[in-house]
Amino acid sequence: MQASASASAGALLIGGPIFLKSDDPAELAREHRRLGYSAAYCPQVKVGDKVRLRAIEAAFAKEKVVIAEVGAWKNLLDVDAAKRKENYEYVVERMAIADEVGARCCVDIAGSYNEKSWFGPHEKNLSKQCFDETVENCRRILDTVKPTRSFFTLEVMGWTLPDSPDNYLKLIRAIDRKAFAVHLDVCNAINSPEKFYQSGALIDEWFRKLGRHIRSCHAKDLEWVVELNVHFLEVIPGRGQVDYRSYLRGLQNLPVAMPLMLEHLKTAEEYNEGFNYIKKIAAEMKYPLA
Repeated sequence: MQASASASAGALLIGGPIFLKSDDPAELAREHRRLGYSAAYCPQVKVGDKVRLRAIEAAFAKEKVVIAEVGAWKNLLDVDAAKRKENYEYVVERMAIADEVGARCCVDIAGSYNEKSWFGPHEKNLSKQCFDETVENCRRILDTVKPTRSFFTLEVMGWTLPDSPDNYLKLIRAIDRKAFAVHLDVCNAINSPEKFYQSGALIDEWFRKLGRHIRSCHAKDLEWVVELNVHFLEVIPGRGQVDYRSYLRGLQNLPVAMPLMLEHLKTAEEYNEGFNYIKKIAAEMKYPLA
């Protein structure tokens, strides 16, 4: 398998949510380019709507905007059996959509046994049971969809698998499917003071061990809110202490350009601020935008 959308390995693919109110794929693709984006989250579409699927793929290809991700964001480990089945079926549909439009990946989290939060912490989230059930879930999704252009990925998390480069590698080996790959969110991987203050070394480790498996990345930043326990707060890129030079260097050294997607901000102005910060660092590194 190979990435479906071509892009120069020597250029930075960057994208984020847009605020244009339109259902027209051509208008949405043009808006990404107007904002300077070369990567995008997939617009809303159902797997059965073949006409819209083809229109989305064609419109974004015409504007040379890579469709980076189709988000699934359902709890595949839900303790309610009926809900878990419903979530699984949704993720299968999202994986099929990713393959239909040629997205770099479909992304979800492994899940959580927390009964109150679909992504929250739980004592079993790093257990052998979690590992084994995650392996089975990923295999079933891929064996059901049989993607030929896209990949299924799990987002890095601080309190559920995959929480480290080595644990991600163990999952890759255990799942043993060519269409299983890596989604990297370095902020989610920072869950201790050591990792916060040495984020550059952490980022280097992720790229060294998993670079060839990466299909898309998220762009955020972290600030330490001083309390009587550790509290990291997501902030606009440039307002925190994540080592973006190490992050961009890791991307720049990959053989194929990988999307870096801004997320979790509130307004167009906040996204523009984060985008401009990343562009500034990229320019200092002589890393051109696609």
